[in-house]
Amino acid sequence: MTSADYIRKAVFLLLGLALLVASGSSFYRSRHRVETVVLGEGVAEVVKLSRYFSPLEGTANDCSLYILDSGVPGATLLLLGGSHPEEPAGRLAAWIFAENGIMEAGRMIVAVSANRSGSTVTRPSGAYPPDYTIPTAWGGKTFRMGDRWTSPLDQWPDPEVYIHYPSRQNLAYVDIRNLNRTWPGRANGTLTEKTCYAFMELIRLEQIDLVIDLHEAELQYPVISTIVAHQKGMDLATYVSMMLVDFEEFDMGTEFSPENLHGLSHREIGDHSDAVSLLFEAPEPFLDATRGKTTREQLLTGKDEFVVKAGEHGLLFEAIDEHGWPIDVRVGRHTSAVLQTMESWTEEHPDKPLVCAGVPRYAEVIERTTGAYLHDPAAAPPDRVVNE
Repeated sequence: MTSADYIRKAVFLLLGLALLVASGSSFYRSRHRVETVVLGEGVAEVVKLSRYFSPLEGTANDCSLYILDSGVPGATLLLLGGSHPEEPAGRLAAWIFAENGIMEAGRMIVAVSANRSGSTVTRPSGAYPPDYTIPTAWGGKTFRMGDRWTSPLDQWPDPEVYIHYPSRQNLAYVDIRNLNRTWPGRANGTLTEKTCYAFMELIRLEQIDLVIDLHEAELQYPVISTIVAHQKGMDLATYVSMMLVDFEEFDMGTEFSPENLHGLSHREIGDHSDAVSLLFEAPEPFLDATRGKTTREQLLTGKDEFVVKAGEHGLLFEAIDEHGWPIDVRVGRHTSAVLQTMESWTEEHPDKPLVCAGVPRYAEVIERTTGAYLHDPAAAPPDRVVNE
């Protein structure tokens, strides 16, 4: 081998090492990016999920729980954001409740990162941006992008076939890391199963009456712009849907939770506890298979000419035009749907009310933007700032 060959190999080796260092540094920053929640005046206490199942302590999924307690007797609502962290409107809506909500009757427990591990990684080969920033009056707040599944750094390997517990139903192998396919969980299972088990313990010990799981879906997915309800909550979901259409002027349908499809929150929570379980879906073009380049701008504006073209060919289950599905629209749908659910619940259960103030509805979020309801951690007392 000539000296030129050695030099060429050395150059390629150095280039490879430089690429390895650059990519590794990027992955490390993404996994360890600090996200802050500025506690609203309604937050009475912040606890860890491991309070309800100690084996989670110290793991990536020992997420924070924000307890909003009115001190007035009523029902208790568990609000889950970040079950699928790549669906940011769900996380952001939960964030708004944690930073702005004031319960006037009953209690609310908020998780903004239900699958915290999934928020520390992006989808392999998805070309996702590692983070995104919501503009605010004080400069902007940056969030981790996240993935649909628990990070393989925290749970690996996947089985060839995932056998759901306790139904024994066969599901896609990768869904062993999907928080919305591993309910009700199990104490001696994987990290994701243990996370669901911990939430089930929370539901039982805190006597949760109502669980709302916030999600987004691609427009090519038939379960979209809807409330998926366990049979115990179908009347409630139908009434909420009617009220949103009549008074908020956006469509939110209803779907029955399939009795023979296991692992999902709207099925298993209702089956394995006394709680009523609902799941909300908003449209997110960023997730569509026919999308264009996956950029921060696309994520926030919800605009994509390829998804529009798919709609022109009848390939979508939700409409889209040149205006797209902006993040403010998606977040506002969730905040209004949650507030309306509490109001409808209170009408049905006047002896166990849920009343929340301080949180914007659909039109307000669109008018003022999501960023108007995110608070500057630098301007808050240090003891009112929590790192997610």
